[in-house]
Amino acid sequence: MSDALEEVDEQTEDEQPGLDPEVAARRDAALAQVRKFGDPVLRTKARPVERFDQALRDEVSRMGWLMDDGLGIGLAATQVGVLHRLFVYRVQVGAPLAALVNPEIVWSSREQEIAEEGCLSLPLVHVDVERPIHVRVSAQDEFGEQILVEASGLEARVIQHELDHLNGVLILDRTPRDQRKQAMRTLRDWQERQQQA
Repeated sequence: MSDALEEVDEQTEDEQPGLDPEVAARRDAALAQVRKFGDPVLRTKARPVERFDQALRDEVSRMGWLMDDGLGIGLAATQVGVLHRLFVYRVQVGAPLAALVNPEIVWSSREQEIAEEGCLSLPLVHVDVERPIHVRVSAQDEFGEQILVEASGLEARVIQHELDHLNGVLILDRTPRDQRKQAMRTLRDWQERQQQA
């Protein structure tokens, strides 16, 4: 979503010339734990979280480091194979990790914009997606406390992207048909290369 992230995302996992070798190794290790296109869990609707215990907080922490090491800015539980209505995100370097549990959009603006989105579960794919610019989200934090998040711009886009994951929706479902066809070709090529490796 940022220029730096897009440049990184466009590299294959084998060739990342702009990355420090240690960062590249951590990224590859993190991405190996993220479910990729074709995995049925990515099309499954997550279930509400009912227990707010240490296991949930550990899950939030694990997802946070996977997202950071994977050089992402958002990660939904379904992307790591867990059917919890939970996602984490951090849109600014150095900002605290945000975790939204059982999130629900309670208001979104009529004003929308189109922007390019990528996804850790869709390697090398970047497509245009139209979304509301402002959203208000009701959720709980990892301790079960009720929270209300008002977000605009990139933060609103990330929240909507991750909430889509919890409903089994991918950016491929929200992009124009010509971009979807190109993205499918890219994903098939990537899958073939992975099978040959």
